[in-house]
Amino acid sequence: MTLRIGLTGNIGSGKSSAAKAFEVLGIPVFYADDESKSLLNTAEVQNEIIEIFGKEIVDNKKVDRLKLASIVFTDKEKLSQLNQILHPRVYELFIEWVNEQNSLYIILEAAILFESGFDKYVDKTINVFAKKSSRIRRVSKRDNIDRESIQDRMDNQWSDAKKKELADHNLDNNDNEMLLPQILKLHKSLLNSLQKK
Repeated sequence: MTLRIGLTGNIGSGKSSAAKAFEVLGIPVFYADDESKSLLNTAEVQNEIIEIFGKEIVDNKKVDRLKLASIVFTDKEKLSQLNQILHPRVYELFIEWVNEQNSLYIILEAAILFESGFDKYVDKTINVFAKKSSRIRRVSKRDNIDRESIQDRMDNQWSDAKKKELADHNLDNNDNEMLLPQILKLHKSLLNSLQKK
């Protein structure tokens, strides 16, 4: 049976870079956040979103993601309602995807793996972490958004300390640490333990 590993990390931690590295190593990766974004453009999901957020959230048959983000990252109840629409559908897509894979282990990449309860669908977890100042700098450069918007998103994620405690493996992506050697070491360790079974 394929081992399911959840990969998470707070915004700007380098979680996506870690996921890409695992892909280069031949490990299938399911990007839960990307799947959520794709679901926003389906008619069924849009209708449910309009019920909660109003017609002005959809423009030219597309959900205005910036407008949606500005609402949900400042209103925990609205964020919870959005997650109730998206998470069951993402889980269904994940299970379909898992059944198509033929690998010793697979990765489920999700920013809010623990917060959403998605960790219960995986066997092991990996957390990527970096100090707050580095994360803010990276996100600001990557997404071209202001510090306040970044802080709103950070406020909706659990602390690094909490995620470190919950995770089976932690990858240090601070500026003085190289992420790739840690991934290679973990990959080798996972393969060795799985091949012995």
